[in-house]
Amino acid sequence: MSTRSPGALWQSLLKQLWLPVLCVAVLLLATAGSTSFYFPPATDVLATLWRELLHGGLVGDLLFSLRNIALGLALATVVGVGAGLVIGEIDLLRQATAPLLDFARATPTVAFVPVIILTLGIGSGPKVFLIALGSLWPILLNTISGVHGINPAVHETARGYRIPWRLRLLKVVLPGALPQIFAGIRVALSIAVVLMVVSEIYGSPVGLGNFILQSGSSFAVPETWAGTVLIGILGYGLSVLLLAAEYMLLGWYHQRPPRARRSMSRPMSRPMSRSEAKT
Repeated sequence: MSTRSPGALWQSLLKQLWLPVLCVAVLLLATAGSTSFYFPPATDVLATLWRELLHGGLVGDLLFSLRNIALGLALATVVGVGAGLVIGEIDLLRQATAPLLDFARATPTVAFVPVIILTLGIGSGPKVFLIALGSLWPILLNTISGVHGINPAVHETARGYRIPWRLRLLKVVLPGALPQIFAGIRVALSIAVVLMVVSEIYGSPVGLGNFILQSGSSFAVPETWAGTVLIGILGYGLSVLLLAAEYMLLGWYHQRPPRARRSMSRPMSRPMSRSEAKT
C-alpha cells in the first residue's frame, strides 16, 4: 500500500493554511486605525502576544494547557479505542450499551466542572480528568461505528482462517476502523480545547484560561485578546498536526484513485462497414 509523498502532504497543508493567512491579513488591514477600547488594532494584540511570550509568563501557561490537552486526549484515545473495539465487535454488548452511551453523550461535560473541582481540587489532575471525560465519547462512539461498519466478509474470512480474537482485533478490526477513529479524535480535539479553557477559568492559578480571566478582570484588553488568539492558534496547530498524522498513517485511505489508462484515451479504430465485413 502506497502512502502520500512529502510533496503531496505539503500541498495538503497549504490548502489548509491559505484561508487563515488571508483572514489575518484582512483583519490587520481592517483594524489598523481602530481607536476602540474593546477592539484594539490587531497589530497591538500581536505585539502584546509576542511580548508576553518573550518576557511574561504566557509560555508557562501555554505549556501547562498543552500538557493537560495532550494527557487528557491521550487517555481518552486509549480508553475509547480499546472499549470501542470490544463493544463494536460483540453485537450483544453493543446493543446493551447503546442507551447508556447515548445518555452519557447527551450530558454536557461542562456541568461536571463544579463537582470535579469540589471533589478533586484545582490541580492538574482534575483538568486532565475533565478533558478525558469530555473527549471520550466521540472517540468511543466513532470506534464502535467504525468496527460495526467493516464488511462482514472480512470478519468471515478472519474466522475462516481461525485467526485468534486478540490478533483479529489488532490486525483486522483496528485498521479497518482507523478512518472513523481519526474522525472521532478530530471532534474530541475541539472539545478538549474548550474544556481546557473552562476548567482553567473556574479553578486554576495557571493556564491560558486563567490568563484570560485575570486579564479581563483587570481590563487589560490587548492581553485578553492575545490569550484568545493564542488559544485559537493552539487549537488550529494541533488540528493541522493531527491531520498530517492522519494522512501519514492512512495513506491507503486518502490516496487518489488510479488514473485512467492511456489506452482508454486513444482514438478507437473505425468500425468496418457491412461490405467490408462480407469480404
